[in-house]
Amino acid sequence: MNLVTIVNFLGFAAWAAVLGIIVLAVTRAARGRPLRSAVAIVAVLAVFALALNVLAAGMVFIQPNERGVVVTIREGGIRPQALQPGLHWVVPFAENVIPYSIARQTYTMSVVPEESDVYRDDAVEARTSDGQVVHVEASVIYAINPADVIDVHVRWQNRYTNGLVRPLLRGIIRDAVAQFGVEEVYSSKRTELTNIIIEELERRFAVNGLEYGDFVLRNIAFSAEYADSVEQKQIAEQLAQQAAFIVEQRRQEAEQARQVAQGRADAVVIEAQGAAQARLIQAEAEAQALALLAEALAQNPNVLTLEYIQKLAPNIQVMLVPTDNPFLLPLPGTSGSFSNP
Repeated sequence: MNLVTIVNFLGFAAWAAVLGIIVLAVTRAARGRPLRSAVAIVAVLAVFALALNVLAAGMVFIQPNERGVVVTIREGGIRPQALQPGLHWVVPFAENVIPYSIARQTYTMSVVPEESDVYRDDAVEARTSDGQVVHVEASVIYAINPADVIDVHVRWQNRYTNGLVRPLLRGIIRDAVAQFGVEEVYSSKRTELTNIIIEELERRFAVNGLEYGDFVLRNIAFSAEYADSVEQKQIAEQLAQQAAFIVEQRRQEAEQARQVAQGRADAVVIEAQGAAQARLIQAEAEAQALALLAEALAQNPNVLTLEYIQKLAPNIQVMLVPTDNPFLLPLPGTSGSFSNP
């Protein structure tokens, strides 16, 4: 409770006392018991109440988040300087103070009436560069510039919200949306769209005595026809992606089968190459053995006989030689000598 409120309360109480004393005096006079000095008491209380009313009318308290515009009967009609926060004195009944809040305010335009400041569908209907209609929901945070309170009052009075902020914001949004195609608005160029709106709001607010605070691009909605076409396009893209995925899956399966077959073929080739290499090594070994045997035979013919004997079965104990051979060859494991029969 500030001082102005207290003074107003005291003035109201003084007038109530005056009225009470008058009623009491009339009542006592009706009963034949007039109230002495009633007129004097009423006069004193009336003067006191009137003085309090005049004092209250001349006292103005400005809150910290306000500035006061003084409307006066003097030339110009308005004091050139706004009242700063605190207690001030103005000429009673000749000057009137209109307080303006310099705190930040929010103005919202939405399709939801409960969220919109005008309590109806207030989304901005705009048209893109390719002719599509979109509905933009947005909020702007702003405040009156304390240095421009007088100018705002002269131009707009208390109509600056609906008379300045709302139409200014709607026009800027429409102009910005018209610079982009419909797909750019809701995808790749949405940030650029927001930046264009912010830059223009800052500039236009500044020349009209307002301070820009923040801007929120809440939502961008499309017409039902375009929304259906976008949905169909997305479905087609999803089906195309699914088909491409299946084709790629089949390609990978075929590639995997090809690699398995190639692996098997490579294994067969490697196995055949190994067998051929082994056979070649065996043939070379046999050739070398034959060469060595031939060399041994050349040096000692009896080596052939030895080789022949070694090839006989191990259980043969006696070997008959031709009749023209004068000897019987002793075999391993036998004893004694044999003669030609």
